[in-house]
Amino acid sequence: MNGKANFFKENELINSILYEEADAVKKITDSLLHIIPPKKNIVIACIGTDRSTGDSLGPLVGSFLIHKLQSPFYVYGTLDEPIHAVNLQEKLDEIHTKHANAFVIAVDACLGRMKNVGSVQINQGPLKPGAGVNKKLPEVGDIHINGIVNVSGFMEFFVLQNTRLSLVMKMAQTIAEGIYTSSQVLERRKKQPSINWSLI
Repeated sequence: MNGKANFFKENELINSILYEEADAVKKITDSLLHIIPPKKNIVIACIGTDRSTGDSLGPLVGSFLIHKLQSPFYVYGTLDEPIHAVNLQEKLDEIHTKHANAFVIAVDACLGRMKNVGSVQINQGPLKPGAGVNKKLPEVGDIHINGIVNVSGFMEFFVLQNTRLSLVMKMAQTIAEGIYTSSQVLERRKKQPSINWSLI
């Protein structure tokens, strides 16, 4: 993928935001606006499956975004058409064909420490899906957003299956709103290029 933000190191954590924070959406929006390169098509690749509660975070984000029809971003991976281990390479090929040189933001659920459950982490570099459950899958994205939905360390597949849907839904709504808001700001900037947005 081209167009990576050069001021961050590969796989560097750019920001970690607890979804319950009052300004969580603003923090996600600001982080994305700081990274996304101007004048590039943006693709949101939401990874996961609706067959596992914890792993449905990505498809939920995709579904929320698809329903916001004004968004100029291209969205792949929804509850109706998820991107998962079986079709990941096929979907990546489709994205690369339709959106050559686009800036890709991958979204996925992950497991982490107890104290970080509920955190939304925005990271430089590609997502490595399946790493937590020992699967070798293609890397996705120029940057990636992970939602920590449960605790890692033991029987990860079972833990994902038994994650609370309430938590996943709320996290997905927060992530989707942050992505959507950033898309609207970028759209306004394109329409008013004479304004120095960095001073606002």
